[in-house]
This record gives sequence, C-alpha cells and structure tokens, in this order.
Amino acid sequence: MKGISRKIFVSAFSILVFGTVLTPVVSAAVNKAGYVDVAKVFDGYEKTKQNDTRLQASGKTKEEERDAMVREVRRLKDEQALLAENAKEKKQEAIDAKIRELQEFDAAARKELGESRNKMVREIFKDIDEVVQRYGERKGYDLIFNDRTLLYRSPRFDLSNDILEELNRNYQKKKA
Repeated sequence: MKGISRKIFVSAFSILVFGTVLTPVVSAAVNKAGYVDVAKVFDGYEKTKQNDTRLQASGKTKEEERDAMVREVRRLKDEQALLAENAKEKKQEAIDAKIRELQEFDAAARKELGESRNKMVREIFKDIDEVVQRYGERKGYDLIFNDRTLLYRSPRFDLSNDILEELNRNYQKKKA
C-alpha cells in the first residue's frame, strides 16, 4: 500500500509542479479561447432532428412488421387449440418456427436500427467537428474546448449558438 500511496503522491506532485510551471506559458500563448456545448449543438442541429424523424419512422415500420408476425403466431395458436391431439404437434412446429422467425426479426431490426443510428451520429459529429475547425480558424481562436472537459466556464466563452447557427445554415445549403 505504501508503494501505491507514494506513486500517487509523486504523480500528483508532478502534475501540480508541471501545471504551475506550464500555466503561465500556455496562457501567454493563448490569445483567444472558447468552448462548445456539444450536446446542445447536437440536439439543436436540424440534421439530428431529421435523422431522428427518419429513425422513428423506420422503427414504426419495423414495429408494424413485428405486430403482423405476432398476430400470425396468435392465429396459429388459436387454430392449434381447435385441432385434434394428433394434429396439434404439427401445428406446434409451425408455431415454434414462427416464434424463431419473430426472434430473428427482432434481433435483425435492433441491429439495423442501431447501426443506422450510429452511422447518423458519426456523420453529425463529423459535421460538428468540421464546422468548429473552420469557425476556429476563421475567427482566430487558439483553443476551442468541449464543455465536458471544463471545470469552470464563463458563458462569455460559449460558442455553442454560433456553431449551431453555422451548422444549420450549412445543412440548409446542402439540402437546397
């Protein structure tokens, strides 16, 4: 335990010394900094909203397909209840096959919708990153942070609305 405590102390002390020495150097070199609330930009981006609408529509279509399969299983079970004992076993095989088909459909639908969502999210984050890069270069920023890594932030350094406006403007141009 003493070895671990000593390592933690040495690491903390090193970080403290390094931070104390480096802070004046970094602040002298940084003339302009800001941060972006990525969650706010992501949620306010028109492309996000349209993709969510598409995913919901796709999910609803999958749900309707699934409901039809469930109705078919119920129909088969109702038919089975009316059959003689010797025919029930054969009907049970058909029911079991439909249930397996339903389970496979569920797994495939979850996978497809998840992959679509992940692809859309990656595209949106790429769009956000590109706009932040161009914005930073155009406006002369030295540093632009993601708001999640900041311990303190003043609202005057928040670039989120500017980034969001530019993202949506660019998206509307691409759509037109």
